[in-house]
Parts: sequence; structure tokens; C-alpha cells
Amino acid sequence: MKKGDRISNKMLKGKHIILGITGSIAAYKAAYIIRALVKKGAEVQVVITPAGKEFITPLTLSTLSSHPVISEFFSNRDGTWNSHVDLGLWADAMLVAPATASTIGKMANGIADNMLVTTYLSCKAPVFIAPAMDLDMFAHPSTGQNLERLRSFGNHIIEPAEGELASHLVGKGRMEEPDKIVAVLEDFFASQTRLEKKKIVITAGPTYEKIDPVRFIGNYSSGKMGFALAEACAEQGAEVTLIAGPVSLKAVHPNIKRVNVESAEEMYQAAMAAFPEADAGILCAAVADYRPDEQASEKIKRETKGEMTLRLVPNKDIAASLGAIKREKQVLVGFALETNDETVHAEGKLKRKNLDFIVLNSLRDAGAGFRCDTNKITIIDKEGGTTVYPLKSKQGVAVDIVNKLATLVK
Repeated sequence: MKKGDRISNKMLKGKHIILGITGSIAAYKAAYIIRALVKKGAEVQVVITPAGKEFITPLTLSTLSSHPVISEFFSNRDGTWNSHVDLGLWADAMLVAPATASTIGKMANGIADNMLVTTYLSCKAPVFIAPAMDLDMFAHPSTGQNLERLRSFGNHIIEPAEGELASHLVGKGRMEEPDKIVAVLEDFFASQTRLEKKKIVITAGPTYEKIDPVRFIGNYSSGKMGFALAEACAEQGAEVTLIAGPVSLKAVHPNIKRVNVESAEEMYQAAMAAFPEADAGILCAAVADYRPDEQASEKIKRETKGEMTLRLVPNKDIAASLGAIKREKQVLVGFALETNDETVHAEGKLKRKNLDFIVLNSLRDAGAGFRCDTNKITIIDKEGGTTVYPLKSKQGVAVDIVNKLATLVK
């Protein structure tokens, strides 16, 4: 056995895993998942939908897991029943593999008409979902919206692979292979302690600079990237202070302390107060560079004001200010959203603001920038190293950034 194998085995040893199986031809792969999990020391409890039993027998699953398979709410006619609440408290993780379009829709909308979805709604542990369906079903907007909604709840989506499907068509929708699914769980449990007891400050969202009580200067930032980073850091054990501009997003993880601000000055004050006690800072907010020199106390009337000229003054540079007070063992990460000469501008910002690495994205890349659920980044570090990443969901990008951060935080 290799050293890496021993480390992997330890990650799942003693873990309680709920495996949800739904009515897909890929249900046969669940047997391989159970075998791999049990071999690595995990205890597996199978919960299967009625349709799932059409594709694989409970006898096979119970033999491999050494536990009776749960499918119905009531086990006998004597009043005994299966407690989804107890299952949810017992589990260290829940894995739904395969997850059909039907089950994904029910999970996304809280339709608890079977034991599997009821268990999901009761589960306190992290949930991993491995979709399996035909390519047209996976590509349908309804499926995409349901998966995005599940992501927004903090669930982990294990993207399906491309290949030959049960329909004999070729495309994306094939459930990921069992060994890769198990590796996702191993990586998750391994990452939970990477940033344990570390304090991370993250800025997110836009800032609004008031012109008068009803108008402001702002930008298109949604805050999604910053909130994804906060969740990723918290999942790796960090205590996160999330300084958020005016956005409608919600932080899910209990390790996230949210500080709401509106203006660049408020964000500056909050960041300067929090960073000295932190191990690292990730400056993801799209902070307004300028603010009106004067703010009207009452709404400006077009009928009485007529033509108007705004005099703008620069806001304080949060990244440069934190870079100036950064201690030797602190790590500071910045972002650069550029439209031209991207690498040159990012490298200049990296040096000027005393950052350890900078995350570059370009508005010229499709699917990157503001108001997108995806992002495409390049990480440039102060040693001159450059890593280019493919287009991913913002949750996936956040994991890449936090994994890089974890190598630097001591």
C-alpha cells in the first residue's frame, strides 16, 4: 500500500455516510461506491427510492453495506418506523448517487414524498449530489436551475462526465465514476482541517457611494464570488469574518460572521479593524474607487437643479492599506478585474499593494466577471508563478483559491 493510500483511508475511517440511490440505470454503480467506502473504513447506510429498487436490489446493497436498506417510512405493520431525523443527526455526510432529474427537483423544492428526500431535508451534514441523466435532460434549464438552487443551499454538486449514455447518445450527463466520487469525499474530509483555527477576513460585493438619499454610484458586483470564498474557507475549518457590501445573498456556514457595510469608507474601517487579528485576508469586493465630494441631504430635483456636475474624490485604497500593515506571517490576497493588458495590470497591483497572490479575471473571457455564476481565473503569486484555471462555477473557483491560500497560511 502506498503512503497516499494510507492517508486517504484515514480520511473516511469511522465516518458515517448516508448513500441515497434513485431510479437511474447508474444505480448499479452504487454497489462499487459502497464497497469502496466500506473498504476505507466508513459506515454506510443506504436510503433508496422505490424507483431505485427497480434497478438494484436491496439484498445486494445490504450485503455490501452490512446494514438493512431503508426505503419506506414504516418498516412493518407493527408501528415501527424509520426516523429520518435520527439518520440526519447520525451522518457525517450524505451522498446521493445517482441523483435523477426528478430527485434533484424534489430536493431543490422541498418535496418530501419519499424517505430519501425527507432524510435530505433533515440532514445536518454536508450533502454531495452526483447527477445522472440523459444529455438533454441535464442541459434543460429546469435541471440547471435546480442544481444552482441546491448549490446556493451549500450542497456539493459532483459534475457528471461526458460519455456514452443509456440512450446510446454521447454527451454530458453520465454519473461520475465511483472512484472519483469517493475521492471527492476524501478530499472534503481532508480539507476540513486545513484552515482549522485560522482567522480569515473576506470582503465581498459592491460599495454604494451616495449622491443623495436615493441615488448612488455603484457597480454590477453580485457578491457571489466573495460569498463562495467565505463558504469554502469555513468548510476548511476557518473562522471567517465576511465584510459584505449591499447584496441579497445569505451566508450559510455557522463559522461565518457577517459584517454588513454600504460605503467604501465603512468597508475600509471594518477591514482595518478585523485584519490585524487575522491570519489572512481575501479582498474580493468591488470597491468604488471614487465617491461624490458632497452628499446632498435631500433628494436632488431635476426641475430645480437642471444640469449637474459631480465632483468625485478618491476613496481609501483598502488593499494598499492592509498591505502596508501586513505582518510577516499574514497572507493577503487581491483580485484584479481587467479589460486590457490584464497580466501587466495585475502584476503591477500585486507588487504595489504588497499582496501574496492576486486573482486575475478578464471581462473579455465569456462567463467571467460580474453577474455570472461562473468564473475563469489566473492566479499570479509574488514569486512570479502563474496558474491558469478553466471556466468553473464560482464555488469551484473558490475552492481553487482557498486551496492555494491553505498552502501559504502557517
